[in-house]
Amino acid sequence: MEQDKTDAAASPSPPVAPKPPPEDRVVSRSHRLELAAGALRYTTQTGTVVLREEDDKEGHKARAEMFFVAYTLDQADAKSRPLTFSFNGGPGSSSVWLHLGVLGPRRVPIAADGGHLAPPYHLQDNDLTLLSETDLVFIDPIGTGYSRMITGDKVNPNEYHEYQRDIDSVGEFIRHYCTRNMRWASPKFLIGESYGTTRAAGLSGHLQDRHGLFLNGIMLVSTILNFQTVRFHPGNDLPCVLYLPSYAATAWYHRRLEPRLQALSLEALCAEVRAFAEGDYAQALMRGARLDEQTRAAVVRKLSRYTGLSRDYIDGADLRIEIMRFTKELLRSEGYTVGRFDSRIRGRDRDRVGEHFESDPSHDVVHGVYSTCLNDYVRRELGFESDRPYEVLVRLFPKWRFEAWVNQYVNAAETLRTAMMKNPHLGVLVANGYYDLATPFFATEYTFDHLGIPADRNDSIRMTYYDAGHMMYAHRDSLERLANDLREFVRARSERRTIE
Repeated sequence: MEQDKTDAAASPSPPVAPKPPPEDRVVSRSHRLELAAGALRYTTQTGTVVLREEDDKEGHKARAEMFFVAYTLDQADAKSRPLTFSFNGGPGSSSVWLHLGVLGPRRVPIAADGGHLAPPYHLQDNDLTLLSETDLVFIDPIGTGYSRMITGDKVNPNEYHEYQRDIDSVGEFIRHYCTRNMRWASPKFLIGESYGTTRAAGLSGHLQDRHGLFLNGIMLVSTILNFQTVRFHPGNDLPCVLYLPSYAATAWYHRRLEPRLQALSLEALCAEVRAFAEGDYAQALMRGARLDEQTRAAVVRKLSRYTGLSRDYIDGADLRIEIMRFTKELLRSEGYTVGRFDSRIRGRDRDRVGEHFESDPSHDVVHGVYSTCLNDYVRRELGFESDRPYEVLVRLFPKWRFEAWVNQYVNAAETLRTAMMKNPHLGVLVANGYYDLATPFFATEYTFDHLGIPADRNDSIRMTYYDAGHMMYAHRDSLERLANDLREFVRARSERRTIE
């Protein structure tokens, strides 16, 4: 008996079968969408493609699998049919928000009052889909959705969680897709939301310079290009100025302003507050400790009138109202907080005396709806199966790296400016929500006012505004307006090609 144990221990282990090389896994399906103007017949491709990069020792080494969903109109001429690549932000967000919120042929339901829907949730046909004007490709950056690094020795799981490496991977996917699907001759567009606008600006230069791929247009939804405009750091007073009109809009919506201001239209109120913000308020902050008491008191009174906050609170904050404090303070007396992504949405915290809300109520309203609908849709209707968790939103930002901007504020606006100078036919649409406290509209205006585009190129940039928040498509009226604006932009920019 003892001899048997010894023999078993000495016997060699069976050889381990080599792991099969990673391969693309894509499913195609045919669909039909009934619209008032007629039926749209289209094909979806859903799955993962292997991204490979040249390696001196191993040739084209497989680095990651990137998940995508593509919609192409049947029997359309690929040479003239526009093609749009879409992604969201975070960093750490999948493409689900733009995909199922506004662009795709299926969309999530919207509560009539903008609040919580009762589960379960079911997708609806989207009669506003951008597929009527352009084929669509939704990209999940690595680490989001079903996109993952390919594991192995010496693999850094965070390799692509860096500004330039993220752009490298998404840019490589776009090149790969255009090549395999013979779409280099198509009019091409990008649409990004939030940090996706930072990515889109970076790609505008990367695609041109690295791959010679010139774009017809870029659509920026809830824009952040210059991070100095939103970073409330000591010594950086710029966000205090640029957030003020959004604070006023929020206070106006919740009826916290005096009667004269409440009687104004939202547009008129924002125009008045803009003028004060970039005038007397900016000058007061600029003077710092040299600000005299009389001027300080006058600024405190106006800030209180425009924000709905008490004079004592504003004076105690040294005239500088930080975003998260505002979301907690505005409706504190009523026991509510307001959302960061959409300040129309109210929430409740256990702790009513804290400085920050426990969670963003405007995120809580949408998270479950989008996650449930995507997980059901991708398997039931698109036919792609995976037991991996679909990562809707991963908190990658704390470890995200910006190696090109060490000890600086991130600013991708200069890349966009350079791309527009090299490509005079590149147009930009910029969509803003009045109640967006994540990427406030006045900060976006400031960025584009300082972009450095020559005056004769002003018609290349179009600003649009919506009575909603960061995800303006979560508001029915704003969804319709945004969808129409996007369709008009793609149509107009696709028709500007010069034929000789």
